[in-house]
Amino acid sequence: MKNLSKVTFIGAILILSLCNIKAQQVSVGIDEKLGAVLPLDLQFQTSENKTISLKDIINKPTLLALVYYECPSLCNPMQSELAWTIDKLQLEPGADYQVVSISFDHKENSAVAAKWKANYLKSIKRSIKPDDWIFLTGDSLSIKKLTETVGYHFKPYREQFNHASTIITISPEGKVSRYLFGTQFNPFDVKMALLEAKAGKTNPTISKFLQYCFSYDPEGRMYTLNITRIIGTIMLLCVGAFAAVLIFKKKKNIKS
Repeated sequence: MKNLSKVTFIGAILILSLCNIKAQQVSVGIDEKLGAVLPLDLQFQTSENKTISLKDIINKPTLLALVYYECPSLCNPMQSELAWTIDKLQLEPGADYQVVSISFDHKENSAVAAKWKANYLKSIKRSIKPDDWIFLTGDSLSIKKLTETVGYHFKPYREQFNHASTIITISPEGKVSRYLFGTQFNPFDVKMALLEAKAGKTNPTISKFLQYCFSYDPEGRMYTLNITRIIGTIMLLCVGAFAAVLIFKKKKNIKS
């Protein structure tokens, strides 16, 4: 009986330890919340020091970047890569999608946002309007509600932050559609993620074709050619064509 109690006690300690480790692991990082709806009533300040709510700007497929502008590590290369991706993307900024960067450091203000916005827009070679890439700052409460909704966890550390690097695609209705991780992005993956965010609205034929032929691989975190679907479609077409030939021959023999 004593041995059983000891085993139970040790087991309880191990379970609590594992739970504690898991809790520590999610304190910094991404907890994907696909389908979550952004709290669109939240208000932020633009780089022009105007107060707007998310519902004022989320009206088309959106690339959402949660960053802090004075970040010495991940955020700067990630946003520079985002600027490069905008140049390479086969979609028109403003017409097909928009980019929204929001600082999760409530101490940063509109002047800081304006400085970094000017730097990134200057690096983009293609034509892009200032409203096509919006830079926002906000208070700690609004930031907390937004980051909790999308599952973005960060932690203050020595005047800086421990945080992950990702861009999140948001649908025109404000729903979380896809997470693209890291500081480097494949323009094709970004395009596919934006097309997914636009799902439910009329897409060009080529977009529907791409969505049919490619699917998202959650392990590799990229879009891959769906060989099974393509082979299955070809086989169905071949069977259909063979059946049509047989029917045509049968009708021709009957007439003869």
